[in-house]
Amino acid sequence: MTRIDHARRCFLAATGGTILAGCIGGSGDDSSGSTADGEPDVGSVTLLLNWRMSGLHAPYVAARENGFYEDEGFQEVTIESGDGSDFAANQAGLENVEFAITSSDQLLNVNSRGLSPRCVAVVMQRNPNVVFATRDGFGELTEPAQLEGATVGSGPGMVRQMTQAYLEHHDVLETVEYVDTGFDTVQQLLAGDIDAAGGVFGDVVDAEQQGGTVDTLSIDETIPSYGHLVATGAEFATTNETTVRSFLRATARGAVWASNNPDAAVDLLIEVQPELETVRENQLDKWNRMRSEYMQSDSVAEHGWGWNEPSPWERTYDTLEAADVFENDVDPETVWTNDYLDDADEYIADYAELVET
Repeated sequence: MTRIDHARRCFLAATGGTILAGCIGGSGDDSSGSTADGEPDVGSVTLLLNWRMSGLHAPYVAARENGFYEDEGFQEVTIESGDGSDFAANQAGLENVEFAITSSDQLLNVNSRGLSPRCVAVVMQRNPNVVFATRDGFGELTEPAQLEGATVGSGPGMVRQMTQAYLEHHDVLETVEYVDTGFDTVQQLLAGDIDAAGGVFGDVVDAEQQGGTVDTLSIDETIPSYGHLVATGAEFATTNETTVRSFLRATARGAVWASNNPDAAVDLLIEVQPELETVRENQLDKWNRMRSEYMQSDSVAEHGWGWNEPSPWERTYDTLEAADVFENDVDPETVWTNDYLDDADEYIADYAELVET
């Protein structure tokens, strides 16, 4: 696991004559460092990412590097690269880390195995899974029925389960050759080894960056569920309410800043992970797609950033339960909560109005 533990710094960048600082829209006049709940109970915390740092993690890096966590009273926030959403959910459940970025499917799965990680905020309000194909290799893909007779590949894990459930829902699973492409799905698609692929929208960006013209079918339209979310141990949240609420306020603030300053947000990523410089445009495309297509919802507009609704959790549970994924039964109503979202905080309550999409 790669450990990223850089000192927080104030980042200034000149873009089009506008100075971008730790503020909404770069106005330089953001004084909202309110700590309405007082100082956090735990001043130094670790955030475990679901995977290696990328453009999908812009909000957390922006919050740390612009001093938003510090404004909430944290002395240190360490960001660690992870080894998958399953690993991140497991570590949160074991309380080896205070916070983790994981997904709804893996949070349910880990809860079925005797641990108790809890979702305290939804970052990605839509399922990031897609079925996609290139125009050169498949032609224009507009509906699932076109996949009949095709070779469809996906990697292992929950992406495979979600893709399978999607194909089954549309009555094409029995008519396709469904193959395991391991961790090389995009390259096999571009090489013509498979006709279409199941993956996440980041895979689509990777294919486009390599010259492909790509059509996608959104799995979320059939199986509504959540993507990235912030998890913590149930006991930790109960005994450290101020810490959790403070962390979420700062993270929401980071999401607003990164959404309104996407280029500067990626520059911050490169500041802390210099090897991303060689794939800067790829990371920017991923962040732009995430912020514009996956972080808004009717629930966010009504209730604010991070909000959970029961229906996506129930749909995810039903999909995975039908596939016999769970080791033991788990009640989807028990794995999430909105109790730590501060509805008096402007970055949470007014997120939909503050961000530029």
